[in-house]
Amino acid sequence: MGEIQVEAENKKYEPKIAAFLCNWCSYAGADLAGVGRVQYPATIRTIRVPCSGRINPLYVLKAMANGADGVLVSGCHPGDCHYISGNYVARRKFALIKSLLNHVGLEEDRVNFSWVSAAEGIRFAEVVKGVTERVSALGPNNGIFKVVDDGGAAADE
Repeated sequence: MGEIQVEAENKKYEPKIAAFLCNWCSYAGADLAGVGRVQYPATIRTIRVPCSGRINPLYVLKAMANGADGVLVSGCHPGDCHYISGNYVARRKFALIKSLLNHVGLEEDRVNFSWVSAAEGIRFAEVVKGVTERVSALGPNNGIFKVVDDGGAAADE
């Protein structure tokens, strides 16, 4: 019993980070980091999206509500979007998300946005390390959101 307690105390907190990655650039950059065996923390859960501009701000809030300690949204560099202006749309949405998080009382550093191209595997690893450090410093998500799942009980009544 004592061994389990000591083991639990020695275990370092690692945040869970939901990473929405653009299919064309950021996901390919993550793939390049993996192929190149570039080391980065295994704290991200990758969600591949067609374009960072297609991310609904509610996806970020839902990830936080479902237990993510942080969120990373990463897309093509401005001017390099495969959908012409998707990353500009993403930048505007990201500003909206930041102000919304401040309004509901969540720390700004829990949500991060970056530009990573398909040829920047090392940069992708650096971004993940930076996001992990910032979210780790904040600690676990306090669970400000409450997920209500009645399991269909209302339909059974």
